[in-house]
Amino acid sequence: MNLLETIAEHITAQPLPLFAITVAGVPCPHTPVNVTLHWHGFAEEKLIELEEPEPVAFTPIPSLALPVTHRLSDLTTLDRAAMEAGWELGAWDVARAERAGCARPGEALECLQALGSLPCVLNVVQVSITELPDIDDLVSLATRRGCLSWLFRQVHCGIWAQTSNDATLPADGTRVPPCLLEPIPPSGSGRGKTVFCVGTPKATLLAN
Repeated sequence: MNLLETIAEHITAQPLPLFAITVAGVPCPHTPVNVTLHWHGFAEEKLIELEEPEPVAFTPIPSLALPVTHRLSDLTTLDRAAMEAGWELGAWDVARAERAGCARPGEALECLQALGSLPCVLNVVQVSITELPDIDDLVSLATRRGCLSWLFRQVHCGIWAQTSNDATLPADGTRVPPCLLEPIPPSGSGRGKTVFCVGTPKATLLAN
């Protein structure tokens, strides 16, 4: 699965730092896998397009939802790929959420956001850009079968370098593969959250 390669390609092309990354899919064989990059930054709005005028407002840079060139074969493969991406990009942890369906009250917005299908405009602000060709079919399937998502906040090319207390990270915020944790199978109930802690606090390492 080329999840890490897809993320790295867009990190290189975008000068802004990342706030977080979401990976999502539906627990059915041969369905697409999506990744959403949540950028940290604001675009300036000016009354006229000249260099001299001061901006009159700032709007958040929309998240970018992308397809991963892979169709899901089994959940363990996706679990491992998400954990590996979080590991190599310097995340403190990788949080996996299981949701029963996009149509369930209280879960619809979170499910749509995870799959990269959040409404493009919310409160007059564009919150996401979707480059997913079959997103409508995927959302329709997720309303019946639920969805799985993995969220991590990476240090490498992210905003968390100054707050990181991770003894396993060098200056560039990356880790050498492979990830040292093994996947834990989802419960299959469509509910719950599993957090894989991949970092080690500096104080803990010094104490040992």
